[in-house]
Amino acid sequence: MSIGGSSIEAELAKLTPPSNPVPMIGLAERLARLDKARRLTRDLGADALLVGAGASLNYFAGVPWGASERLVAMLLPVTGEPIFICPFFERGSLEADLNITGDLRLWQEDESPYALIKQAMADRGLSKIAVDPAMSFEMVHRLGRETGLEIREASPVIHGCRMYKSPAEIALMQQAKSMTLQVHQATARIVREGITTTEVINFIEAAHRKLGAAGNSFVIVQFGRATAYPHGLPGVQTLRENELILVDTGCYVQGYTSDITRTYSFGEPTPEQRRIWDIEKEAQAAAFAAVEVGKPCEDVDYAARAVLEKHGLGPDYNLPGTPHRTGHGIGLSIHEPAYLVRGDRTPLAPGMCFSNEPMIVMPDAFGVRLEDHMYVTDNGATWFTEPQPAIDRLIT
Repeated sequence: MSIGGSSIEAELAKLTPPSNPVPMIGLAERLARLDKARRLTRDLGADALLVGAGASLNYFAGVPWGASERLVAMLLPVTGEPIFICPFFERGSLEADLNITGDLRLWQEDESPYALIKQAMADRGLSKIAVDPAMSFEMVHRLGRETGLEIREASPVIHGCRMYKSPAEIALMQQAKSMTLQVHQATARIVREGITTTEVINFIEAAHRKLGAAGNSFVIVQFGRATAYPHGLPGVQTLRENELILVDTGCYVQGYTSDITRTYSFGEPTPEQRRIWDIEKEAQAAAFAAVEVGKPCEDVDYAARAVLEKHGLGPDYNLPGTPHRTGHGIGLSIHEPAYLVRGDRTPLAPGMCFSNEPMIVMPDAFGVRLEDHMYVTDNGATWFTEPQPAIDRLIT
């Protein structure tokens, strides 16, 4: 596939939504998630789990709300139905989003939602509560001060559920990643000398929406020297002949996100750019090959860094080399546990999903990041998307 040469209008016209969109997560799966959360909460020695607004409330109850200063939460006792704590004026919106049933307890603007949690726990004779690690310090502090409950941190419960994706989740993620790969291919065809990063960003947003996604989950576009900075430089850049292009973007499908990066040349790459690109591809392949059920996550990071050190880069997280982790977990959040990084000894297990992106940075010159995602099976890793084949081609 050639780089450049097509118009924005022509590429948008080619994009159509999937003919067979993946179904939403069903009730049976959500109820199974609640049962697992109850079991893990009991194992933690707590009587109930408190989950605040955000990705985890979406995971358990299908409520896609972001966190705010107002407490919206699910209280899940280890036995019995969930209880939803919500502002009175949000009742209709909450009921419209809920994918499961439960008791609804509402608070007015001049009342404390924590009093509702205290009463719900007292009604059942419960005193130990495991709290979603994503909840704000202010909320957790007020919970303890106003209720007197014994608070435990619920990471083992939340991560113990969300780290391991079901076939239904993997299917939703596959759809999101396939959409983003199409967008990458279209983006490479519309670049031209003089195009700005803003124009490319706007095209990516429009392309994701044309495919039926709920917009970008994020987008980073970098040209030339800016590619040497993993998350770019401020300001608008204009593309010049023989520069590298780095595009990192994703989209949402039913809340599940993609996150794919491509780095390619606009014009003829230098021998050094080609050499580093090839090392990056080798490191990405080594990380993929290192995935094995039961091995610690950090082993995947070690495998990628061994390739870099063989070629005289690094060592460790030093530059020139790879300054950040090889990969991160992904699902309803772009970055979520576990992580492919030194020190994370979480055992690899079927259903875990990761980015694979051991970016190489050549300081103040250029950077190369190839990012595809993979999921763990009994037999190793499986790609969601096929890696980029060459510095001047996105597909074979």
